[in-house]
Amino acid sequence: MALSTQRASVSLLSSESAPQWKYDVFLSFRGVDTRKGFVSHLYHELCKCQGIMTFMDDRELAGGTSIPLELPSAIKESHTAIVVLSPNYASSKWCLTELTNIIQCMEARNSILPVFYGVDPSDVGNQRGRFAEAFAKHEGKLTSTEDKMKVTQWKAALKTVSKISGWDLKNFKCERELIDDIAKCVWRKVQATITLSDSSQKLVGIDSALEQLTMLLALDANDVHFIGITGMGGIGKTTLAKLVFDKIFHRFEVHCFLANVREVCARDHTVVGLQKQLLFPILKEKIEEIWDEEWGRIYSKKCLCNKKVLLVLDDVDELNQLEVLAGNQSWFGMGSRIIITTRNEGLLVQNGIATSYKVEGLNYGEALELFSLNAFKKDQPEEDFLELSERFLNYARGLPLVLKVLGSFLYTRGRDAWNSELDNLHKIPNQTIFYSLKVSYDGLRLMEKRIFLDVACFHKGKYTKQVIQVLDNSFGISSCILIDLLIERSLLYNDYGNMIGMHDLIQQMAWTIVRQESEEPGLRSRLWIPNDIFHVFMTNTGTRAIEGIVLRLPESKEVHWNSEAFSNMHELRFLEFNNLIISSGPKFLPCSLRIINWSFYPSKFLPTSFHPHLLTQLAMRKSKLVRLWKGKLVRVILNKCYINYKIIIYLLFWINFKVVKAKYRI
Repeated sequence: MALSTQRASVSLLSSESAPQWKYDVFLSFRGVDTRKGFVSHLYHELCKCQGIMTFMDDRELAGGTSIPLELPSAIKESHTAIVVLSPNYASSKWCLTELTNIIQCMEARNSILPVFYGVDPSDVGNQRGRFAEAFAKHEGKLTSTEDKMKVTQWKAALKTVSKISGWDLKNFKCERELIDDIAKCVWRKVQATITLSDSSQKLVGIDSALEQLTMLLALDANDVHFIGITGMGGIGKTTLAKLVFDKIFHRFEVHCFLANVREVCARDHTVVGLQKQLLFPILKEKIEEIWDEEWGRIYSKKCLCNKKVLLVLDDVDELNQLEVLAGNQSWFGMGSRIIITTRNEGLLVQNGIATSYKVEGLNYGEALELFSLNAFKKDQPEEDFLELSERFLNYARGLPLVLKVLGSFLYTRGRDAWNSELDNLHKIPNQTIFYSLKVSYDGLRLMEKRIFLDVACFHKGKYTKQVIQVLDNSFGISSCILIDLLIERSLLYNDYGNMIGMHDLIQQMAWTIVRQESEEPGLRSRLWIPNDIFHVFMTNTGTRAIEGIVLRLPESKEVHWNSEAFSNMHELRFLEFNNLIISSGPKFLPCSLRIINWSFYPSKFLPTSFHPHLLTQLAMRKSKLVRLWKGKLVRVILNKCYINYKIIIYLLFWINFKVVKAKYRI
C-alpha cells in the first residue's frame, strides 16, 4: 500500500509541471452588455493592478486581423478563461462558438471561471428566459444539418459552464467587490504557472532524481516532513530543489524558497532578512516587528503552526540557520514539507533529519547530452567531434557545472581550438573543479581578470549598480561592459535581476588563483581572509603587490598592529576596514588609494604624507577623524580640488565639521 501511494505521488508530481502560456487570462464576454462597464473595470484590475497578462479581443487584435482566426489561437495560448455570461451573451453566435472552443480546450484542466452577470445559472444551463429567446432566433435562421449540430454544441457548452463553480453578481454588494474577488482567485491560479527554474533550458539527468525525491516527499501523507538534498558543489542540488518547488508549491497555503542561505548569512551576519522574507506574505506591514532572530523565531512558530507550508532552505552550512529558520516539526501545520539543500550531511544528522537524497553525477549518456547542448546547441555532438567530446567528458567526470562551463567555452570553436584546450587541461597538475573552471578565467583579458578577481574577493552579492560604481572608481575605467562580458562567460550572473551573483565554485576558483600568487599573503594582490590580513599587518610584510584589502568583521575587534604596515603597499587602491579597532593610527597611507572605507579610524588626522590625488571615495564611519591633516584645513583640500563631490559629501557627513567650522570659519 505504501509503495502504491508513493508511485501515485510521483505520477501526480510529474503531471503538475505547468506549461508556459502566452496569456494568463482569456476574457469572453458580450460587448453590448459589459464591454464599457464591468469588463472594462475587470480588465483594468487584472492587467494594470495585478500585472496579469489578459487577452481582450478589442485590445489585443491588430486592425484588420480576422477575429475567427485569431481568437481560437488566443484561447489555446491562455492559461485560464473568464466567461462573463450576461443577458445577451447567447444572442451572439460568435460568443457561443468561442465558449465551445473554451470548453474543448480548458474543461479538462479546470481552467474555466464563469461569471453570472445579471443571469441565473439555471437559466444559462437550461436555456430559459433571454437564452431561450436567443436560441429561438438562431434555430429559425440556422436550418442546415451542420448548423443544427452547432446549435446542439452551443447548448451543451452552456450546460457545461452553468455547472462550473464561479461568481454570481447577486451574491455581492457591488461590482467592485466582485472584481476584487475574481482578481484574487486569478492571481492564485497565475502563481501556479510561475517557475523558479529556467523553462527555456533543457534539464538533463533530472528525471530519476526527481522521482526518487518525490517518493521521499510522500506528498499524500498528512504529517510534517523534513527532507535534505545533499551533494558536492555544482552537482545540481539547487536545480533539483527549484524544479520540485515549481511543481508543487501551489498545493500549499504558504510557500517560500530561501535561496543562498549561507551566502546571505555570511553577508548580513544574521538570518533576520531571511525570516522576514519567509513571513512577509503573512505579516505584511507588520513585518518590521521582527527586529532580531528571537522575534523571528516567535513569529515563525506563531504564524506557521496552523498552515500547510512548503519551505526550501537552499545552501545551508550552519546548524543555527536550520534552528532559526525551520526549528522543528511543531513549527509547521500538518502536510508541510521542508526541503534543505546542503553540502554538509552532518547538519541534517545534528538536526534530527533522517530523510535525505544525495545528488550524484551524470552518467555517460546524460553527460554527453548536457555537454552537447552547451557546445553544439543540440543533444548530440557533431560526428567529427565525438571523440574529442568524450575526452572532455572524461575530464569533467559527470559534474554538471564543469560540463556547462567547458561546453559554453568551446561553442563555435574549431577542432584546433578544441585540441589546444584539451591539451592545456591535461597539463594542469590535477583535475579538480578549480582547474575545470579556470579555463574560463584564462580566456579573459588582463583588465577582465582584475575585475573578476575584485568581484569574487570583495563584491559578490552586492547590487550591480553599486559594484559598477565601485569598480569604476577603483580602476578609473568604465566597468559596465566588462561585467557584461563576465556574465556572458558564465563567470557572473545577475541575481534577482539587480545583484551580482557568482557560483560558489567559480568564487572558490578565483580565491585559489589569488592564493597561488604566493605562499606569503603580503605578496598577493588581494587580501580578504582575516588571518592573512592579521599576519601582514602584525609582521609588516605588505608589498606593492597588494591592490585591495577588505576586512569585514561581524563584531568589533581590537588589535595592535604595526603603524608602518602600509609603508610598502604602493599599489594599494581599495581599502575597507569594518568593525576593526586599531590601537594607533597609521604613519603612512599609499597615495595610490582610490577608495577608503574605514570605520573606527583611530587617529584625528590622516598621515601628512598622504596626498589623495586619486581618491574618489572616502567613508570614515565612527572614526576619530577631525581634519584630514594636522595643521592643514579641510578648505585647502577642497579648494585644490583633490577630491570630487562624492568625497565632499562623505567629509561633511563623517568629519566633525562643526569643530572645523567654528575654528576656521569655513
